Amino acid sequence: MLKQSEYMALDAVDLGAGLKNKDFSCVEITRCAIDRANEVNPHIHAIVYENFDLALVEAEKFDTQNKLFQKSRVAGVPFLIKDLTPVKDLPCQFGSKLFNGFIAKQNANIVDSYLEAGLNIFGKTNTPEWGVTLTTEPVANDVCRNPWNIDYSTGGSSGGAAAAVASGISPVANASDGGGSIRIPASCCGLFGLKPSRGLTTIEDELSACWSGLSVSHVVSQTVRDSAAFLDIVRLNKAKLFPLPSSPTSFLEDLNEEPDKLRIGIHLEHPMGEVIDSDCLDAVKKTAKICSSLGHEVELVDYSIDYTPVVSAMSRIINTHVYQSVAPRLLKLDMEIEDSPLELSTKIMAKSGKKVDAASYLVARDLLTATEQQMSDFHQEFDIVISPVLTKTPAPLAWLDMNNEDMREYSARFRQYSGFAAIYNGTGQPSMSMPLHMSSAGLPVGVMLSSGWGCDALLLRLARQIEQASPWQRMSGYAPEAA
Repeated sequence: MLKQSEYMALDAVDLGAGLKNKDFSCVEITRCAIDRANEVNPHIHAIVYENFDLALVEAEKFDTQNKLFQKSRVAGVPFLIKDLTPVKDLPCQFGSKLFNGFIAKQNANIVDSYLEAGLNIFGKTNTPEWGVTLTTEPVANDVCRNPWNIDYSTGGSSGGAAAAVASGISPVANASDGGGSIRIPASCCGLFGLKPSRGLTTIEDELSACWSGLSVSHVVSQTVRDSAAFLDIVRLNKAKLFPLPSSPTSFLEDLNEEPDKLRIGIHLEHPMGEVIDSDCLDAVKKTAKICSSLGHEVELVDYSIDYTPVVSAMSRIINTHVYQSVAPRLLKLDMEIEDSPLELSTKIMAKSGKKVDAASYLVARDLLTATEQQMSDFHQEFDIVISPVLTKTPAPLAWLDMNNEDMREYSARFRQYSGFAAIYNGTGQPSMSMPLHMSSAGLPVGVMLSSGWGCDALLLRLARQIEQASPWQRMSGYAPEAA
């Protein structure tokens, strides 16, 4: 019988291999995942909907159908879906009281890809309302707590996914990133998180489902190879809404190739002039030294890009889609925005989005297209750029409150805390957070490495090289009684 500690030490690729070799059964690892969830979730609130009974039924089916191993390298592995992503016949609340009682009538396209790969979905993870902030403290559900220290934030918006993986509930979990929402929780919870290039995993059929390409889906994971294996599952083979970047036959197999000598730029200045904590700067400098020791050329750089209009353009687009997302529900419930149970920040975004006309929307898109070209030119000179993910170590809970009556303070804190991640959503380039540093207070501090559009394989090869040269500290196992 597989012990829970043994389960928690394995990544998804290891679990898939063990199932194929019959080292353990799918029922065993599913029970390990469920037992771990029952042990820690009441304390960290990573999972907001449990699909445990059905997952055990599916695990029993898996153990009797050997052909399922052919589906993917991670077939049979327990898996969690972020609660912004619909799964047929399961609740989908989008982190919002407005959607209490809503049951999804069909799967999101990416869920179909996960199921086709043989993954066993056993729950849905916590997220802030509509994924529009940098922490995971929704009014609709319990506050999601960081397993490294439960008084601190997991980051957002894939905070539940990150808490679940960091605490050992599952080795990997679905996440999405519309402004840093994979990379920020990965940074706060000591995980690896890649935001893929726009178009590579943009599997949606409508622009509204991906914020006009600002948002992309992937996972947070303990290991680089799990991220690569899951990218093999969800990557597109033909273009849909956006151009399809070239990519290797298998991202996982491509990890066997080390990157050539790279020219790497180090970015240490906040793009909007905010102060960066020493822990975050130390993390970047440490990563630069690792890259230099691996033979790469490293030097200080500056983008010379005016972030203020870029942030404004992205906000205009996101606000439009927030309104588009909530408007049908408001109509069905015969509610106005102001009278709805939406959180204050979301109300403001929806009201703003309602006012955006076609001309101003196109102006925003054109500005982002121009910024894409600027960043493309930059990456003709530098293969990689390293920067902080955030300006600070994980924030204390309640520090960034979507219902703060002083929205100026909320907005100022939002701008102060973020700044690095979102531009890569605007330009569509790949960007990842690596857990390469710990703060003086014992909290994880991620480092962001980014590259040109379509260079996902290069980023993953570099990540694998760094992971092998400087393995990161993994949680030995969150213990509720020690909290």
